[in-house]
Amino acid sequence: MSEATFAAVDLGASSGRVMAGRVGPGVLELDEVRRFPNRPVRVNGTLHWDVLGLYGNVLDGLRAAPSGLASVGIDSWAVDYGLLDADGALLGNPVHYRDARTDGVMDRVRAELGDDLLYQASGLQFLPFNTVYQLLAGDLSRASTLLLIPDLLAYWLTGEIGAERTNASTTGLLDVRGGDWSHELLARLGLPAEILPPLRDPGSVIGALRPDVAAETGHGGLRVAAVGSHDTASAVAAVPAAGRRFGYISCGTWSLVGVELDAPVLTGASREANFTNEGGVDGTVRYLRNVMGLWLLQESLRTWGSPDLPALLAEAARAPGLRSLIDPDDPEFLPPGDMPARIAAHCRRRGFPEPETRAETVRCVMDSLALAHRATLRRAASLSGTDIEVVHLVGGGSRNDLLCRLTADAAGLPVVAGPVEATALGNVLAQARAQGVVGDLAESRRLVAATQDLRRYTPSGDESRWREAAVRLGLET
Repeated sequence: MSEATFAAVDLGASSGRVMAGRVGPGVLELDEVRRFPNRPVRVNGTLHWDVLGLYGNVLDGLRAAPSGLASVGIDSWAVDYGLLDADGALLGNPVHYRDARTDGVMDRVRAELGDDLLYQASGLQFLPFNTVYQLLAGDLSRASTLLLIPDLLAYWLTGEIGAERTNASTTGLLDVRGGDWSHELLARLGLPAEILPPLRDPGSVIGALRPDVAAETGHGGLRVAAVGSHDTASAVAAVPAAGRRFGYISCGTWSLVGVELDAPVLTGASREANFTNEGGVDGTVRYLRNVMGLWLLQESLRTWGSPDLPALLAEAARAPGLRSLIDPDDPEFLPPGDMPARIAAHCRRRGFPEPETRAETVRCVMDSLALAHRATLRRAASLSGTDIEVVHLVGGGSRNDLLCRLTADAAGLPVVAGPVEATALGNVLAQARAQGVVGDLAESRRLVAATQDLRRYTPSGDESRWREAAVRLGLET
């Protein structure tokens, strides 16, 4: 097959999209078919995802997609899931990972089982919203099957049940060495192993659309393919890197900052630094840490009533740098709410001047994220024994010129920004590889580099100011 068109369903934490991707020799093009918001809903004090609304938008997107699609793949954010009863019916809307139901659960489990046992089993970063802690906080009494969000949508499209491996690796229940569900850990936690479905790999065929779905969308015979269904796995697969000496930042609501490895790092130092070992395409390991990311900016904009972002970023670029700083990973920034007020209070407690204007608040966020990117890249390289020669910043954050420039200055490394739609591209390329349209991961990345809009940022050379700021913030000693 010399050229084909694929549909990519890409669901982010704040919006979703259905894209049509055309792939062939020297060709990699994306067209947006449908874009839609992803708004959580609070009901009786619990924050939920509107998963039925998302599914309806996916169907609308497929209906609007061009005919003759070779396949469709689905990716989304990690850790969240839906529960099915014995008849395959959904037991309520999935709970949002930012919901407070897991408060204190992680600390209790770590105290009972010990950090070393948990980390050696799963290799996963300790985050309070990981799937394992959500399961321990929820009601499983009527659950027959657990499906992560992309697998749930694929089930509704095809009737086939399974768990794609890259997303399963974010649950805290996958054996980081063997690549299967950790039955020992499940038993220690008292969780029912039987609710976890069989695993599948990116590039495998899940199944054809159910007849009713095919009739509704107009795509009879269309197959659903497994891709790197954790959006970061797809994004990293589309990093336009040559060779392996690169760091990556998949930057959107979260910044996922790390390196690509062939094997997990499970040392005590890695555990203490709270780095995660998640599955990547072709059996690679995404060795990374979650940084709070542009959630800080998004929630500030929401509080302010959605002002003109380009104008605000331009004003922030003129504001004094490295004046007001925060630790982006402080848990106080995780919930929704008045972010500017929390930023000001955090600065005050840490002995930094409070931002006085919106532009100063934005500059505080940008400087602080750049410092967090610097610290995390350096730690990832040190812990994994990897040399980083260039940083690839992909995703929506690659459009943020100020953040890209500050990240290059802070890291003291060149930053290549783009592609913006890295996740959708990685989704499409996984499908294209399964169809024989492109070759291995390296060839896919060369195709991205040759066809996509990329920008290069060279560090200013004034790295000492950033080192001093990192020490002041407690990110370095």
